[in-house]
Amino acid sequence: MEQQTVQNAPYVIEMLHITKEFPGIKANDDITLQLKKGEIHALLGENGAGKSTLMSVLFGLYQPEKGEIRKNGQVVHIKDPNDATALNIGMVHQHFKLIEVFTVLDNIILGAEDTKLGFIQKKEARKKVAALSEKYGLSIDMDAKVEDITVGMQQRVEILKMLYRDNDILIFDEPTAVLTPQEIAELMQIMRNLKAEGKSILFISHKLNEIMEVSDRVTVLRKGKYVGTVETKDTDKAELSRMMVGRPVQLVVDKGEADPGDAVLKIENLTVPSKLHKNNAVKNVSLTVHAGEILCIAGIDGNGQTEFVHALTGLEKATSGKITLCGHDISRASILRRSQTGMSHIPEDRHKHGLVLDFTLEQNMVLQRYKEQRFQKLGFIKFAEIRKYTEDLIKKFDVRSGQGPVTKARSMSGGNQQKAIVARELDRDMPLIVAVQPTRGLDVGAIEFIHSQLVKERDEGKAVLLVSLELEEVMNLSDRILVMYEGEIVGELDPKATTAEELGLYMAGAKRQDKGVTA
Repeated sequence: MEQQTVQNAPYVIEMLHITKEFPGIKANDDITLQLKKGEIHALLGENGAGKSTLMSVLFGLYQPEKGEIRKNGQVVHIKDPNDATALNIGMVHQHFKLIEVFTVLDNIILGAEDTKLGFIQKKEARKKVAALSEKYGLSIDMDAKVEDITVGMQQRVEILKMLYRDNDILIFDEPTAVLTPQEIAELMQIMRNLKAEGKSILFISHKLNEIMEVSDRVTVLRKGKYVGTVETKDTDKAELSRMMVGRPVQLVVDKGEADPGDAVLKIENLTVPSKLHKNNAVKNVSLTVHAGEILCIAGIDGNGQTEFVHALTGLEKATSGKITLCGHDISRASILRRSQTGMSHIPEDRHKHGLVLDFTLEQNMVLQRYKEQRFQKLGFIKFAEIRKYTEDLIKKFDVRSGQGPVTKARSMSGGNQQKAIVARELDRDMPLIVAVQPTRGLDVGAIEFIHSQLVKERDEGKAVLLVSLELEEVMNLSDRILVMYEGEIVGELDPKATTAEELGLYMAGAKRQDKGVTA
């Protein structure tokens, strides 16, 4: 372990010897982090390493047990986010802090409204937001309600919220976890522009490519402790992986050839309405997923994938079409019936559709299974059996939580919440696995493990329907790729015979296969 030394360099922010504890866990254990003016400083670590906690301390959401924070050499006391905002510190959170029933514009200006004689000056606010939106390439619909926009669009709202407040110290907590490759490239450019304007950026990410591309320095944390700070130009992805996980990590998916069997899922002419506009979100889509294959639906966020998955899993009603699972017509079946017929679902939004946040981890692990004989007898829950089951899954999937099975889901890191959902859904042993963004927000070690698990499920004869925005994941993990653009399947590609560039052209609508793709 490197010794941390406090230098006399001109740092805009210094977090010195920060310790933050929660029940059963020391999230930050004597961590020092120093941010130079006008630099992009990456914060890297496994899920639950303490990155978000450290940034939440800087933003005033948590108070540390030990340590101090300095801005431009002066000790500052940040008791809450209002203090942070007054010090021109802004934060884009991993899990967005937006009010769903408010419009995009109302969310951006909330708490920073300009008023005249008690009336909010929305016209001026609209002009400022429009100017920021154009300057940074963050196009949004200011009048749309947050509950009706995609996760990627919500990310943009959070970034604009921060820029609207003229912050000069910007914290990005996993900002690319929900963005498409094109949006990520744009965000990288935005960050460079912000840096050129003299803003200082703290950038939490698990994605080594992005860190290598955009950061000046990297600080690595592991299990709440400081590992080291390195100049990005003097390191590489392999070294950063070792620092982060403590062992060498396989960065490429190791899988053999697929051996597809019978059709497990058949979708015919599925059409799903849009909540945002009069057009249909999904237009006459047909596809088949076979046992023993990973079929991936690729596409830029907002092209109908979310509505497609919601119609498939029963979260939304389709206008027309037929869904057959394991030979059973489930087109009008309930969510529970679809689940029992043979479908596991790793959802896109882990908070809204994956977990009951105020339930414990063990309660979340048996949400669909508590009625099984294994977990109940004559209507009485077998609590000891549920605890043992949860402990086994925690061990197998390396789900880290302060109090084990009794940890509230809300208190866990985003990556560990994701691992808990993946553990629960894969352990249900269903013929079809619908995996939507399964590695969203996960570190390289966890991604390596989840990918290997999905390949293992495929090799055991499961049908895997993968929906991913990650080009690398699409290319590495899938056996077949269907590209969805504006609610239609515009191409079927073989990952071994295509390139990321060609895939990108289909995703952007610049290329399409003329013959109907129904495979």
